[in-house]
Amino acid sequence: MGWTIGVDVGGTFTDFYAANSTSGAIHVGKTSSTPANPADAILNGLDALCKKHNIPMQEIERISHGTTVGTNALIQRTGSRVALVTTKGFRDLLEIGRQTRPHMYDLQIDHPAPLVDREHRIELNERIGALGEIVNEPTLAEIDAAVDAVIASKAKACAVGFLFGFRNPVHEQQFAAALHARAPQISVSLSSEVQPEFREYERFSTTVLNAYLQPVLSQYIHTLEQGVEAAAPGASLGINQSSGGLMSPKRSRKFPIRTALSGPAAGAVGAGHAASQTNRRNIITLDMGGTSADVALIRDFKVDLAFNRDVAGFPIRMPCVDVETVGAGGGSIAWFDRDGLIKVGPISAGAVPGPACYGAGGDQPTVTDANLVLGRLSTRGLLDGDMGLDEALSRAAYQPLADQLNFSVEKTAHGVLGIVVANMVRTIRIISVERGHDPRDFVLMPFGGAGPLQARDVAVALGMKEMVIPAAPGIVCAQGLLVSDLKEDFVSSTRFKLGASNSSLLASLLQELNAKAQSWFESENAPTDGRRVELVADARYVGQNFELAVAVAAGSRLIESDLPSMEFLHAKFCEVHELAYGYASTEAPIEIVNVRLSASARLHVFENRSAASITPPAPIARAQQPVFFDDEHSVTTNLYDRSTLLSGQRIYGPAIIEQLDTTTPIYPNDIAEVTPDGHLIVTINTELSA
Repeated sequence: MGWTIGVDVGGTFTDFYAANSTSGAIHVGKTSSTPANPADAILNGLDALCKKHNIPMQEIERISHGTTVGTNALIQRTGSRVALVTTKGFRDLLEIGRQTRPHMYDLQIDHPAPLVDREHRIELNERIGALGEIVNEPTLAEIDAAVDAVIASKAKACAVGFLFGFRNPVHEQQFAAALHARAPQISVSLSSEVQPEFREYERFSTTVLNAYLQPVLSQYIHTLEQGVEAAAPGASLGINQSSGGLMSPKRSRKFPIRTALSGPAAGAVGAGHAASQTNRRNIITLDMGGTSADVALIRDFKVDLAFNRDVAGFPIRMPCVDVETVGAGGGSIAWFDRDGLIKVGPISAGAVPGPACYGAGGDQPTVTDANLVLGRLSTRGLLDGDMGLDEALSRAAYQPLADQLNFSVEKTAHGVLGIVVANMVRTIRIISVERGHDPRDFVLMPFGGAGPLQARDVAVALGMKEMVIPAAPGIVCAQGLLVSDLKEDFVSSTRFKLGASNSSLLASLLQELNAKAQSWFESENAPTDGRRVELVADARYVGQNFELAVAVAAGSRLIESDLPSMEFLHAKFCEVHELAYGYASTEAPIEIVNVRLSASARLHVFENRSAASITPPAPIARAQQPVFFDDEHSVTTNLYDRSTLLSGQRIYGPAIIEQLDTTTPIYPNDIAEVTPDGHLIVTINTELSA
């Protein structure tokens, strides 16, 4: 009997989701995070989970882990000292950048200072041409002098980025070999390996960030590997990537920048799995935690990807789950701005002292306090009653706002929730309406500790008629880690016009990338069953600055005969362009600038549970309490314990469904139905509610 376990490390809690491949048994758990060394929370929580549910450590086959170590190191600037070696004349590229402001209409805010001090940016007299030809070969003396400068900088890591190094990496490799020969203790990141694409600023920035994280992540992964090996010697360890797939610890040490957005990526993958279990092909996710909310869009059960992101103000170029974030969480504080209007967030009470109702010294009115005032949270508290809530403290926090507005406390709290909902709606429009998608064609899937509490108002504002509440909303990220595939992305940055004369060039690029993918499959001992490759072309009209991803072909293994015609790709690009921008030209010439191949290997198959053959009994409420679903009147509402609900049962609103990790309000006239896999399908009836 083999167990696989997903572990997601957050700022406050570390979540666990364990599944048995033979019996189908599932167990979840939470433990407090240990920011000083996240591995301690993982190992302690793993031990507690196994003891509580009698899981033999030797039966654990795989542990999949999402880490925030890299993200935190970038935000807090606690990475390692880095040196940069670059082409002569490009020393200041990191500061010049794209000459754009972080915020168009804010003249005061500036980009963060580069992670490499100017005196540690070292130039080498080398040059590769645009076609990969060697224009200027550096001498051995020049290479040795650059190595001397790196060693003298006392850097623990070195980023190497040469102009057009992605077309011909020989000079980057030559310098790396010289540095390793004399200073093997210095970690080296080559731009030709980290991000082998054109656009030197983004490539250099990504490479520097990778080098900045290498010593920190290497030490952390090494410590975690040792702990896992001692606790569960038969378990393999997978590290989640920002693209929503797993990589080996060895790859994560070499490319730590790929973990920068692994938390939101795991949540989106978990949501995609729940979407497939409920047969909802098109989903908009709402992952609302204590400080912020992440939203993503899923089409045909697949998570959309983006290739340009900012992390802690620094640009990175790599495949990432397309997630937008807004400062709206359970701990978001309501406050009066200088214009006299109420704002909610991005200021947060955090975990300490937390919302006023926690009784830990917080006295600011938060979103959680508003939900408690309105009766949507029970005074029984959170975590199955282990964490009590004090409604009197919430009311005391909201009273000053209510007095200033001349409103009741309940109306004030309801207004605050309306503001936070509006903030999330605006963010969802970015990933949907602004990219050519109508939210009314999607189902909303809220998760995270606070997501289900606010989701119904978000759905109504967007015209959505249905929601899916996952079985364990607060553990979706950990579940996403459990169902993630092993994944690697390959790219060839080659520019050519789309036309019949270049079909052989596309075929040769496929052959080159496919060979790399097959080599990677073998090096990772990827299971033969479930191997899959997807070929994508980054295309644009000739003269445009930015490109769109166009799916070319997919299968277990691709060969030249699998490639579609150039006419098909032309029509496909026009379709994608019209979806994104509202128009397309069938006459304008098109060019391809990158060809990408994504390789994945399925590690685990989860069977969906079948519906019960008998009609379940009506659900039994554990209690009742008054709840405000608007700002004027309370309604006597049934409270249900979600752990007692059975497949096929229906809960008619008004109702409150409580569980370990969240609370879900069912509004009057809405209906929630329990699926065989434990999810809730909520049908929204706004006409009846009105």
